[in-house]
Amino acid sequence: MASLSIAAGHSPVAVTPPGLAESGARLWESVAGEFDLDVHEQLVLLSACRTVDLLDRLSEQASRSPLTVRNAKGEEVTNPVITEHRQQSLVLARLLASLRMPSGEEAGRPQRRGAARGAYGVRAAV
Repeated sequence: MASLSIAAGHSPVAVTPPGLAESGARLWESVAGEFDLDVHEQLVLLSACRTVDLLDRLSEQASRSPLTVRNAKGEEVTNPVITEHRQQSLVLARLLASLRMPSGEEAGRPQRRGAARGAYGVRAAV
């Protein structure tokens, strides 16, 4: 896998990082070309781009494979390629959500949230 200079602490990368396939490169260009990202956001975007490329490869493999296979016990189960595709889709959604990209009509970025469920404050003793 090609290294990215921002990971080594160099200045942010304006060009598409090497090693990305078509979908990953298109995602990089659409986001990095539109927004000024901090280094940590560029690293999240790079992970999202690599995940998109992996999803493409998994989709290609899944299209040539049966939906179910037999496991070591002889039971019919979901093809592991499909299961991995589902897991990587969740990873991609979380990576993109963590970038807090606007939905299109908003000005700026949406408010920051710490997690899926916000932190709870300390309750005063009664």
